[in-house]
Amino acid sequence: MRLSTKTYHYWTGLVLAVFILVHLANHLVALWSVAAHVATMTALRQAYRHPVLETGLLLAVTGQVFSGLRLYWRGRREPWRPLAERLQMYSGLYLAFFLLVHTAAVLTGRAWFGLDTNLYFAAAGINTFPYNLFFIPYYFLAVTAVFLHLASLHYQKGRSIWGEKSARRQAVVVGGTGVLLALLILVAMTNRLQGLPIPASYLRALGN
Repeated sequence: MRLSTKTYHYWTGLVLAVFILVHLANHLVALWSVAAHVATMTALRQAYRHPVLETGLLLAVTGQVFSGLRLYWRGRREPWRPLAERLQMYSGLYLAFFLLVHTAAVLTGRAWFGLDTNLYFAAAGINTFPYNLFFIPYYFLAVTAVFLHLASLHYQKGRSIWGEKSARRQAVVVGGTGVLLALLILVAMTNRLQGLPIPASYLRALGN
């Protein structure tokens, strides 16, 4: 049986949501130390860098982006949407942009520059002026968009289960958690706002 675009988008999104939440948790470990972050990432890579699983994740990214854009294109001319649907749509568009750019950057960093795409790779732009003028909002909005997307979906599906008010409160908690996590990850990636020293090889990838 052929899956609809919406169903395909849902299932690829579910796969990516699991990976993204684990990935964000790994970034939070950097609040303790870079060494702890790297040790956690090394352990996690035993799973997600397995050729079969990594290929599946890359296919899920591709499927998620293009199915999402297709859904947006289909419904772009609807004259009015409730707030939850608009949040879902705009956060999804930003995530499509982020997933394409971030995945391409990681693959380029590995294949072209020969870099270990660890915390230093992600944090190089955040800790280097003027690149941080782009990368700070770039990462903050990405983490926030993940949780706003989840919050809007939770609200739309939860109204019939918990009722309108309860579903709205839960959605606000999910969205607020995303904002808090985005701030904490930026704190972690800037060595608790003291600035993270970046190795020269990662600065060269920025063009420095």
